[in-house]
Amino acid sequence: MAVLQDLNEFVVSLDRLRSRQGAGTADERTVGQFVDDWDVLHRLAQARRVIDVALDAQLSEEENLEIDELCEQGRFFGDRA
Repeated sequence: MAVLQDLNEFVVSLDRLRSRQGAGTADERTVGQFVDDWDVLHRLAQARRVIDVALDAQLSEEENLEIDELCEQGRFFGDRA
């Protein structure tokens, strides 16, 4: 439940920040402040860990390795496309 609540807060808050940026009442510093003040990195890492543990318990080792490989193929900020 905590993961769902965290994700909901992030989605709604980021949508509001994006709207404020569009209206010119927020800038990159505002987004950075949100990430820092709301401990977004830590909370997302916890959510990832909860999902990972749940998947490990439900899937075979082969399926988990496949998911790990797919995750490694993800898009990461700062990587050149």
